[in-house]
Amino acid sequence: MVALLLLCAIGAQAQNRQRVSILGDSYSTFKGFIPDSNEVWYNVPRDAKRTDVERVSQTWWWQVVSEGGYLLERNDSYSGATICYTGYRDEDYSDRSFITRLPRLGSPDILLVFGNTNDSWCGAQVGEYKYDNIKRGDLYYYRPALARLLSDAKERYPNVKIYFIQNTELRKEIVESSKVICEHYGIPVIELKDIEKQAGHPNIKGMKAIAEQVLKAIK
Repeated sequence: MVALLLLCAIGAQAQNRQRVSILGDSYSTFKGFIPDSNEVWYNVPRDAKRTDVERVSQTWWWQVVSEGGYLLERNDSYSGATICYTGYRDEDYSDRSFITRLPRLGSPDILLVFGNTNDSWCGAQVGEYKYDNIKRGDLYYYRPALARLLSDAKERYPNVKIYFIQNTELRKEIVESSKVICEHYGIPVIELKDIEKQAGHPNIKGMKAIAEQVLKAIK
């Protein structure tokens, strides 16, 4: 009887833990923990020239989930992905965009959107602020694409706490546009600071710094 009560208590405790989903780019990838069709940056075995991160427990999102007492619902991150439909070399990235992958995140209590790095790096045009009557052609520009992403996120995941994580060292117009659009939808922006990187990506120290800043914001 005691053992049964203990198992019931453990089960109830697990059910009460909040579930976290990640929608991200290379910064949030790790081989074996994202959909198999998605490109990865943090691989096994690691490439020492690119990163010192070799275990999933060293990633920022794993630390947030484990140290925050959460459960991981889904991680749909894709290396090189953009929020808008414009990618590197002016290629069409609609197949991997954050908008396209948004429906794959399960049933989270907390949704962490960590994007816009590749929008900045690939030189995507920001376009005009637009919140209504957004056409497919508009989604090749950052501002209307982010508006569509956040609008869809709030509609698809009602009563879910959504946070937008902003990387460091991005183009000014990308940073400012993100703040304006997130404010429009009432979504908090976690502005990262002092993230140590290797080959443009967070190393072990950078991952820990991200985790600490995210946990401070969502707790």
